[in-house]
Amino acid sequence: MAKKVLSGIQPSGSLTLGNYIGAIKNFVKLQEEHECYFMVVDLHAITVSQDPAALRENSESVAALYLAAGIDPVVSNVYMQSHVQQHAELGWIITTLTAMGELERMTQFKDKSSGKDSVGAGLFVYPSLMAADILIYNADLVPVGEDQKQHLELTRDLAGRFNHRFGEFFTVPEPYIPEVGARIMSLDDGTKKMSKSNPNPGSYIALLDPPDVIRKKISRATTDSGREVIFDPATKPEISNLMSIYAECSGMTLQQIADRYEGQMYGGFKKDLGEVLVATLEPLQQKYHEIRSSGALTDILAEGAERARNVAAQTLAGVKERMGFLPLR
Repeated sequence: MAKKVLSGIQPSGSLTLGNYIGAIKNFVKLQEEHECYFMVVDLHAITVSQDPAALRENSESVAALYLAAGIDPVVSNVYMQSHVQQHAELGWIITTLTAMGELERMTQFKDKSSGKDSVGAGLFVYPSLMAADILIYNADLVPVGEDQKQHLELTRDLAGRFNHRFGEFFTVPEPYIPEVGARIMSLDDGTKKMSKSNPNPGSYIALLDPPDVIRKKISRATTDSGREVIFDPATKPEISNLMSIYAECSGMTLQQIADRYEGQMYGGFKKDLGEVLVATLEPLQQKYHEIRSSGALTDILAEGAERARNVAAQTLAGVKERMGFLPLR
């Protein structure tokens, strides 16, 4: 029986090359052998203030990029988190099983709330909703980055807590962390993750950046002192990051890249990397624009949500029965 996979990306800004290499490429691979649920997590996005028009546009954009990258909506369930109301209802139920101390220990909450005079309660209970996202489908595997591992550990604890109190019901999920492509770093600081929330647009490659913008960003990317193109994250994090990007987009190994540019300076390497990226993203961008202009996205998301709701409704009914809620006749 195929294992279930659940993941999602927030529609809070432009998706980056880091999202593509670290997450979406793996989504495409996972759908070949697993039952996959790929959300656009719009409920999570509103834990911080969102402009309504921007939220709608970004939500459609993320969904279209999923499809343009190769996620097959016939094989995988592609949908908006908010279109499956069981996420929110189970989210509240799971929140009642979560201790404040557990949420206070979440490093992501500490990071996002640091220095702010006022923080919304939604940001605080975000991990409980994330747990519900996973448990509503009894997912076996959850592709997570390093910054989400702590949330998944909490999900595992909450699944076990429910099972202990109310009888075995939830699958305890396992993390899926690919060995390569899991972490692409910023172009202006090779020690920090590439992020669409970085206020410096030159720090990331957006998936919809035009070719000339991609070339310019790579040409201006920070490099280490020296001139050798060698992979050594400890002492040369900047060039090592660029080499990782090159390898992921070209199919070459890191050693092959080092051999190709042996004795050369960074300029030629960065120029070639820019062209590799353009060649990688142009087909994706073309397909993205075709999907957006076709008008098919609304129906695809509706169909994905309907399939997801059928599974989620059964899980939620089982949860409520075990907890003692009266059934609706």
